[in-house]
Amino acid sequence: MTKRKKRAQKHKKNELTKGIFTVLESNREKSFNYKQIAAKLDITDTNGRNLIIKRLGQLKDKQRIEEVERGKYKAIPSQNYYEGIVDMTGRNNAYVICEDLDSDVFVPFNLLNKALHGDLVEVYVFPRRRKGKKIEGEITKILERKKTTFVGIVQLQKNFAFVNPTDFKMYSDIFVPKNKIGDAEHGDKVIVEIIDWPKDADSPNGKIVQVLGKPGEHDTEIHAILAEYGLPYNFPEEVEHYANKLDTSITKEEIAKRRDMRDVPTFTIDPKDAKDFDDALSFQVLEDGNFEVGIHIADVSHYIDLDSVLEEEAYNRATSVYLVDRVVPMLPEILSNNACSLRPNEEKLTFSAVFKMNKDAQVLDKWFGRTVTYSDRRFAYEEAQAMIENQNNSVPADVSLTGESYEVENHIAEAIITLDEMAKLMRGRRLSAGAISFDKVEVKFELNDKSEPIGVYFKTTKDANKLIEEFMLLANRKVAEFIGKQKKTFVYRVHDEPDDEKLMLLQGVISKFGYSIDMKSKKAVTSSLNALLEEVQGTKEQNLVDTLTIRTMSKAVYTTDNIGHYGLAFDYYTHFTSPIRRYPDVMVHRLLQHYLDGGASVDAEKYEAKCKHSSQMEYLATSAERDSIKYMQIKFMEGRYDEEFIGVISGVTEWGIYVELVDNKCEGMIRTRDIKDDYYVFDEKQYALVGESTKNMYQLGDEVFVKLKSTDLVKRHLDFELTGKKING
Repeated sequence: MTKRKKRAQKHKKNELTKGIFTVLESNREKSFNYKQIAAKLDITDTNGRNLIIKRLGQLKDKQRIEEVERGKYKAIPSQNYYEGIVDMTGRNNAYVICEDLDSDVFVPFNLLNKALHGDLVEVYVFPRRRKGKKIEGEITKILERKKTTFVGIVQLQKNFAFVNPTDFKMYSDIFVPKNKIGDAEHGDKVIVEIIDWPKDADSPNGKIVQVLGKPGEHDTEIHAILAEYGLPYNFPEEVEHYANKLDTSITKEEIAKRRDMRDVPTFTIDPKDAKDFDDALSFQVLEDGNFEVGIHIADVSHYIDLDSVLEEEAYNRATSVYLVDRVVPMLPEILSNNACSLRPNEEKLTFSAVFKMNKDAQVLDKWFGRTVTYSDRRFAYEEAQAMIENQNNSVPADVSLTGESYEVENHIAEAIITLDEMAKLMRGRRLSAGAISFDKVEVKFELNDKSEPIGVYFKTTKDANKLIEEFMLLANRKVAEFIGKQKKTFVYRVHDEPDDEKLMLLQGVISKFGYSIDMKSKKAVTSSLNALLEEVQGTKEQNLVDTLTIRTMSKAVYTTDNIGHYGLAFDYYTHFTSPIRRYPDVMVHRLLQHYLDGGASVDAEKYEAKCKHSSQMEYLATSAERDSIKYMQIKFMEGRYDEEFIGVISGVTEWGIYVELVDNKCEGMIRTRDIKDDYYVFDEKQYALVGESTKNMYQLGDEVFVKLKSTDLVKRHLDFELTGKKING
């Protein structure tokens, strides 16, 4: 027999073996005879069937399959199958992240078997041929699709369409038959749903479920951002109807069930453009010279019946989403901006944490429970800040009041000064205990009446913000401590310690700027991180160092398993203070009241599932918020081709360098192929592109001059061109 014939026979045998295993692996609980296997493999001739019988016998003899009864075969259970989540790379290969394995499983594109990014899958891990070689595998089963709807652009043909997804991690276009195109036109941006993916088809079949509009139009792109993360932008009719029918009046009967604090001077401090106010402070001096400080939170749980469509909608959303030009609220407006908003000169139902405190800001006593309050005054942060900076403990000049109202105003002004002093003491103690002080610059946009960006400004945290922050932290911590020490199931906000590997990577970057982290002990790490964050304030590298330091931190999540909060240096911490915009806070209110009423500890597993959902929705909302900022930055940069900008290199990859502009924090890319003075190679250890001939280096943190090359609103991408020699920072 010739070598060619032998190779052909071997190939045929291998293909048959692979086919048999495909059938047996398709349902490992079931057994198959040769006829069933032949039918599945579309083998109808006698010769082909005989080959199957022969091969089944050989595989059985080699103990690669088992004969469970005469003529019926099953796959032998293997230890090499794992469950995990698919993480697509930019090159259409993937890694499967498995909890039961120390490292991720690499899966090449041809072995994805139609799995998509985020899917829960079963993966077969190949035996390692060489020590140290990365783990590789094949996806054998899709257990659960992460998502079936995608945003994309319609490419219309005569009798069908393809939708090209804008998500770069979605590697396939989606085929849409004529009868499922709807009103979509060629070039429209749409939401398409995958219906099925036939075994032999290159593309999945789908239907267009919504036309978002023309690419590049403002509302189209904002709605597309929300749709990409599966976030809604309006409420279903039945939810709006249910909410609008709620009785939001405050009755004498309801007041009788609560602690009445309407006579205690109470106020809110919020952003000047805020529409919902879910927290208020009250303050009074007690006869013994100590203070009573009340943190009053909208009693959202009072209005939401556990079995209602409103509860289901709030849980599904789990959070409000704050985009640049709009808020997508967790609750309908009747609650978020009216009944549950602690607006001035209105009585409200609240859930309160009331503390007796001394002048050193130490808690002497505490009380938790449902209250009714009356907000006497609403301050914007800027107003409160002016009072703190000027130590102005009198009524602001624009307020014209007499009698009792004047006294209340003066009392509140004095309260703000005192509370600021207390907040500074509490903050100082937190930082001494090892809390990390993140005061990252926040990019904000000035918008015109068409929601177009006409300016960029940076929001910084001042004393008035920190005052509110410290008292909200106090309420959150004390509520968590109160239940945590009872060892009852509760919803915690936890934050794990950073791992040493991430800290070493951060050390490698900041050393270029002359900074360092002391890694001798946990306390040394936190104090040196705080010193770093303070030292970089006002420098060109501040935003880069702040961002990289935040990335070094573990992600804060919701869970019933309390491990403390590393970043805040708290042993117990929860979210109690924002139930208008966060579902976990609603859960915390319900659980706190349940335990105050003497209730037994609740089912931890049930609440853990809700915590995981809330953490996931928070992640999606944050991603959408980040994308909306990116979109606005690109819109702000459109047409500015003649200007030269100075920027800091914020990221380095083999395909290019990312540059963040100093003036407006907009980030874009200079592609490696566009740097013409040399051939540049990526040096991973130095976070740099290095010229092969000149040894010229473009490194993380370097300053460069750039001009705008192109903008892409649809892909939310900026391209820069290098115009000047770098300046060593």
